[in-house]
This record gives sequence, C-alpha cells and structure tokens, in this order.
Amino acid sequence: MEKFRIPAMRYRGLVEALQAEEIDFIDEAKEFYPLELVPSLEMTPYPHQSEALVAWKLAGRQGVVVLPTAAGKTYLAQMAIQSTPRTTLIVVPTLDLMHQWYAHLVAAFPDAEVGLLGGGSRDQTPILVATYDSAAIHAEALGNKYALLIFDECHHLPTDFNRVIAEYAIAPYRLGLSATPERTDGKHADLNILIGREVYRKRAEDLAGKALAEHEIVQIKVKLSQLERERYNQLIQTRNDFLKQNRISLGSLQGWQMFVQMSARSQAGRRAMLAHREAKEIALGTDGKLRILVDLLAEHFPARILIFTADNATVYRISQELLIPAITHQTPVKERHEILTKFKEGKYNTLVASNVLNEGVDVPAASIAIILSGTGSTREYIQRLGRVLRKGNVENKQAILYEVIAEDTTEERTSARRRGDNSPQEEKHKSGKLKVIYGTGKKQDLKAAEQLEINYSTQNKDVTNGVTDSSPKRRRNHPQET
Repeated sequence: MEKFRIPAMRYRGLVEALQAEEIDFIDEAKEFYPLELVPSLEMTPYPHQSEALVAWKLAGRQGVVVLPTAAGKTYLAQMAIQSTPRTTLIVVPTLDLMHQWYAHLVAAFPDAEVGLLGGGSRDQTPILVATYDSAAIHAEALGNKYALLIFDECHHLPTDFNRVIAEYAIAPYRLGLSATPERTDGKHADLNILIGREVYRKRAEDLAGKALAEHEIVQIKVKLSQLERERYNQLIQTRNDFLKQNRISLGSLQGWQMFVQMSARSQAGRRAMLAHREAKEIALGTDGKLRILVDLLAEHFPARILIFTADNATVYRISQELLIPAITHQTPVKERHEILTKFKEGKYNTLVASNVLNEGVDVPAASIAIILSGTGSTREYIQRLGRVLRKGNVENKQAILYEVIAEDTTEERTSARRRGDNSPQEEKHKSGKLKVIYGTGKKQDLKAAEQLEINYSTQNKDVTNGVTDSSPKRRRNHPQET
C-alpha cells in the first residue's frame, strides 16, 4: 500500500485540509489530550495582556507576542494555557527561568501535574517546563505529546540546534514570547515558520505608568582624564592606521571579522588589535565613571540599585572598592541565590553584575539601574531597562536608567546602536503614545476572537480529538465538553 509522509510541522494543515473535505481518517500521530484546568491564581489582566491574547487567538493560536521585560508575559502565557486547555510544553533559556515558570504554574494550577525537563529532572507530565537545550535533545520524543508550545525568550529558537523543538513537533498551537525577537543574523524571520507571525507588540514607553513603572532614561557623559585621553588617542590612531592600510571598515560585522582575521597574519595586525582592546578598556573603565557612580549611589540612597558592566574585571573592582555584592557567571549558584534573596528582602541595597542579570532574573524591588558599560545589543539594553520597570507593590514607582559613557570614544557609537539612535547625542526618553500593532493592521475585537474558541471535545467518536479550530460545520456536529 502506497504511503505518504509530511514534516511534523505540517500536521495541523493536513488535519484541517482533511476536515475541510470531510474525509474520514484515523489519527495515530498525536498523543496530546485535553486537560481540565481550574486556576487558583487569577488576576485582572492589563489591557495589553487581553489585547495580546485576542490577537493570538485571531491568528489561529499561532504567533509571536512582543512585550517589554516586566510586562507580564508569564501571566499572558497562563491565560493562553487556560483558553487552550491541552497538554502544554513551555521552553525557556535558563535553569533560573525554568524554576520561576514551574513555581508560577504550580501556584496557578495546583491540581495539574507540572514537571521539569532539565537540570537533572526528566519528568513526563501534561504540563512540562524545559530548557531549550533539554527540549532540543529530546525533541523527537516530545514531538507528538503536546498540543500547545510556548517559547519564552523565543529569539533563542531559530538556531541550528534549537529549531528542531518546533520542527519535530506536531503541536497545532504555538506562542512565542520575547521583548526583542530580532536577531543580528536575521534568523528571527524563521519565527514566522516555526511559531507563526508576529501578532502583537508593545514598547516599554507604551506601558509606562500602566503595567510598568513610569521611567526615564538619562545619559551621562564622562570626560577622560588628560593622561587617559592622550593614551586613548594614540591607541586609536595605531588601530585606524592599520584599518586604513588594509581598507577595513568596522561599520559592519563583516568588517570586524576581517579585522580579526588580518590581525592574526602580521605583527602590525596584532599591534592594531591590542591597541583596539586597550583603548576599549580605557573607555569602559575610566576613573571618571567610578566617580559618577559614587555620586549616583549617594544621590539615590537607600533605593535599591542595579549596576551593570560589560566585563567581570570592572564588576570585581567596584565590588572591592565600594563593598558592593557582585554577581558574574563565575558566582556559584547557591551564592547567587543568597545574594538575590538578600537584595529582594532589602538587606542589600545595591548589586553589581556583568551579563548574568540581563535575562531571566526577577528583581522587582530595584528602581534604579546604572549601565557603566555594555555592548551595542538592543536586546541587552531593553533587558537591563526591564530590571527596574516592574511595579511590584510600589505605588507611583518612578524608575530611572542611567547610561554612563565616555565622551568622544567608541562608546558613543555603541550607545547609539543599542538605543536605535543614529546620532549619539544626549537625550532623555519619555513615554510615547500608545501604539498597538496587530499582525494584519485590521481592527479586531474580543467577540471576534471568542468565535475561534477551540473545540476540545473528549468524545471517543471524534477521531481528531478537536486538535484544530474546526470549520463551522464541524463545530456544530461536535459541541464543546469540559
């Protein structure tokens, strides 16, 4: 007997096509099933959460929602799970996030079985929280067990290693969450295929004073000392002479890659690369930044403050000179947990960190963030801002992000790139007008979305078990049962 095969991701399209033609079929592919979820943790959603859920439903329960850090993406996911009550896989980038999601879901659905995949755990439960690494390793075994996939920080998905999580899955419903889905390699375009198109987006400015704290972003420029300036200019000249001689421009990734390659081929190239690195160290670690830092700490005492740098050396220097607890990737897990706990409880007022607090750490008590140095990544910038935007229990919270940069150095261009500004001039960002972006640009409402509620009938005669939004005729033949 002749047989045909299709990729797992095409499962939903095939089932819908067979249903549309009213062709009888037996489905032996799926092992997912309906759940009875009774939430014990319910809150009145913010308007943007309700709008995002509606937009996702209108897109057939497939798509990416872009919300700033601290805007309530976890609760939005809970709303999506409640409205799509089937076996669910949640994929997250870090172990810290995995445990945060687990704690939230256990509190939200105490009667449901919630498990973990990663960090030594290999549970097999109807609701499973997994790291990207573990989910990718077990992608084939997980592929037919879950009807709803939720990808937190979904910009991690379109890599050669992680994408199999989506490709090997027959899940008809998919939700991607991120504050910054864009990737420098352009692979964020693959999210349209792996999860679905972008269905909703909000910026931090849109939600200020509503779901997020009112905030302002202040840039402070620091002048290098005379000795620092003379040495910096000398080093930059050495680097630029080499770049000019070899016709290399650092304005693109290809230019930087060429610089790295050429620096390994000659003595002059090595000198140019060493000069570039030393000049960068001067700009990042100028003593002027530490003086500004001391002033800011004194001005905002006893507010809880997060200090971010681009390198561990500056973290440890600040920690030793100012007696401030430090967290880097070298900090043991238990020590990091203890430091964060004491910060949340108010025993510590200030923390200094490199990159480990950029993603997946909940620190709602902080109201001031100080960036002493960083990369040109917009994602890193938005994530650092998000560390202080969560309102918590503070009424009329006013958050401030200080960006301290060395004047007339390459840091100005780096700052402009991460802020999406073509001119590195000092500015304060204030709340803009509310901007709602639906994927289609057409006005949609809750009533229209509710018409697309899924049919999760548990009748044995329904061989597809209602895996997709069926045609109106099919919905009439199989009423909902809970």
